Amino acid sequence: RDPKAGTRKEDFMSVITRPFVPPAPVPRTTPPSRLEIIRTVMRNPLELWGEPSFRLQWMKTKFFNERTLIVNHPGLVRHVLVDNARNYHMATIRQLILRPMLRDGLLTAEGETWRRSRKAMAPVFTPRHAQGFAEKMLEQSRAFTTRYETAAASGEVRDIAVDMTELTFDILSATLFSGQVAGTEAEFAGDIEKLLSTMGRVDPMDLLKAPLWVPRIRRMFGRTVLAKFRNIVKQTMADRQRLMKTDPEAVPEDFLTLLIRLQGPDGLTIDEIEDNIITFIGAGHETTARALGWTLYCLGNSPSDREKVEAEIDVVTASEADPVKWLDMMPWTRAAFEEAMRLYPPAPSINRAAIEDDEWDDGKGETVTIEAGTTILVMPWTLHRHTKLWDRPEAFIPSRFLPENRGAIDRYQYLPFGVGPRICIGAIFALQEAVIALGVLLSRYRFDCVAETRPWPVQKLTTQPEGGLPMQVSRR
Repeated sequence: RDPKAGTRKEDFMSVITRPFVPPAPVPRTTPPSRLEIIRTVMRNPLELWGEPSFRLQWMKTKFFNERTLIVNHPGLVRHVLVDNARNYHMATIRQLILRPMLRDGLLTAEGETWRRSRKAMAPVFTPRHAQGFAEKMLEQSRAFTTRYETAAASGEVRDIAVDMTELTFDILSATLFSGQVAGTEAEFAGDIEKLLSTMGRVDPMDLLKAPLWVPRIRRMFGRTVLAKFRNIVKQTMADRQRLMKTDPEAVPEDFLTLLIRLQGPDGLTIDEIEDNIITFIGAGHETTARALGWTLYCLGNSPSDREKVEAEIDVVTASEADPVKWLDMMPWTRAAFEEAMRLYPPAPSINRAAIEDDEWDDGKGETVTIEAGTTILVMPWTLHRHTKLWDRPEAFIPSRFLPENRGAIDRYQYLPFGVGPRICIGAIFALQEAVIALGVLLSRYRFDCVAETRPWPVQKLTTQPEGGLPMQVSRR
């Protein structure tokens, strides 16, 4: 026996305390051919990245004869997305993918349109205003959990990915639209899945930068559901406008009313209002839904972390009725959510293109030159799993995000909501929503994996679990 080896008991303990490593593509060790690139990007872009992307701090390459810079150095991330953000606009391929669906929504708009929209919507998402939504988030989360009563009694297996989509729809509808979104939650969840499976994925014509009038075969199948989705938004807007005319005192002062009142020569056009509602309903809530699902999945595979989260939730929910305070009082719960977003970032890629020549010095004698037209890839998928930036990057270790450990994480190595002028406007809203939802769900129920729980991360608009997240629900 090796004298350096521990006793059998010590070996056993090391096994049971080993952190959970959730599924992810193994980094490539050989460069893919052009045909492989097309196939992989169409199927799942997350499977494209090679070992150097998780080891090097920056890497210059060519992607379909286009100069490309992959950025993993926090300082260079800051330079491109913050310090010299004016020199970088949205990359062409990204816009070709997203604009047909979101048009001039906040996620895809640029220039003056983006500035007007961002300024107009910013007051709704200040920390103070977001806190005003906490009670409705709590109310919707509690109402949602009642559907688990029968499931818990019978040991039913539920697809948590679908459930979280419906829960976040309920919260979004109640908080930003006062529950007055046309359509049902079940219908909505199915439509979202169809929309992102068709309209939110790369087409070969995008890789070739073909103009938008060239048909995208994959997206042709999504036109019907996109049209249906836009009709729901038009109906929602029409219903609110009718109420504003017939009964002004009954009009709720919410996000929808704010947007409609911004219509005019100095505000937003009616089309821009529609595009932003599509963005928030379609893309905004989807990111939180996916992160919640991945969090429950990871906790289901990490009993020791789940115990800490449950114990924390039990203490806080029993002693503090105000959900506004939960975000600060539940560090383990927040840490689990943030660690799930590290492993499965809601937006796995941030793409830019250089407008003019640029350069950046790392402060250690190396300079990165960036030619005009170069595509910049800041990839949270690789950045969040980078071997030079994280200890055991492939493992689920929520403790790294506890307050006492946060100082070791550079602001620009963790980008679940982006960074800089285009940072997600709803970041505080999403964090508060997630902690409240988890607090309610995990105070009552436990979610365990079953034999069929074999998700595979796939990049669509967000990082989605292919195969869903079937989990058994039981009473705690």
